[in-house]
Amino acid sequence: MSTLPLSPQVLAILSMLIEQRSGLHYGPEDRDLLAEKLSTRALEAGFDSLLDYYYYLRYDPKGPETLDSLVEALLVHETYFFREPQALEVLVDELLVPEVRAGRKPRVWCAACSTGEEPLTLAMLLDSRGVLNDVSILATDLSSKALERAKSGEHNLRCLRALPPGVMGRWLDMVDGRPRVRPDLMARVEWRQLNLVDTAGYPEPGSCDAVLCRNVLIYFQDDTARRVVDGLTGALRPGGHLVVGTSESLMRFGTALRCEERRGAFFYSKADP
Repeated sequence: MSTLPLSPQVLAILSMLIEQRSGLHYGPEDRDLLAEKLSTRALEAGFDSLLDYYYYLRYDPKGPETLDSLVEALLVHETYFFREPQALEVLVDELLVPEVRAGRKPRVWCAACSTGEEPLTLAMLLDSRGVLNDVSILATDLSSKALERAKSGEHNLRCLRALPPGVMGRWLDMVDGRPRVRPDLMARVEWRQLNLVDTAGYPEPGSCDAVLCRNVLIYFQDDTARRVVDGLTGALRPGGHLVVGTSESLMRFGTALRCEERRGAFFYSKADP
């Protein structure tokens, strides 16, 4: 399939449209990559000009629906079970289990959960400590297709590449050559579609004891990331914790959250009032 010409001007207006809808940022250095992806979608929709495709996305009544499909095709769904597990284990052992032992029912929000491996890993760790039924897990993502896969409980073999011993056969079974999460574990996660750019749709203020938003902010411009972090912070209760990816830092945003290291994992905690 051929790649349609993408001028700097058309790149600018198309990337702005994508960023406004999803937060995903594409700069001049991403021109070739974006031209290829956009051309595929534009040609499939019957357009031989990316400018015409932009006008369709921007002004046609069916544009918003098509834009959502485009964003869906651009989203990165790189995830697997027990990815960066240290932070999850610290979260469970040092923050969630003590809350349960103190008689509370903590709530964890896994933002941008993709196909669900992260919240399900968290559920496995909680179950191994005997507290799964005492913790509420909310998992959200922008992608409806990713969520449908998550809710099916069926995953691909690549998701097993960091799997520790003892997981298969306890929480995962092989069904027709593919790993499938056991239904009782699936039932402990609430799945919901949510766009992180739309902070109005976030969980109610102060309702979360912990928020996981890992390997997401790297795709955002600083101003978008700052707005998202402010929204995530608002969802935390005082004393709650935000966990980002190991390659991400909130320090450059001037966040009000306090950074602390626990067993090699970094947590951003919300100050008590």
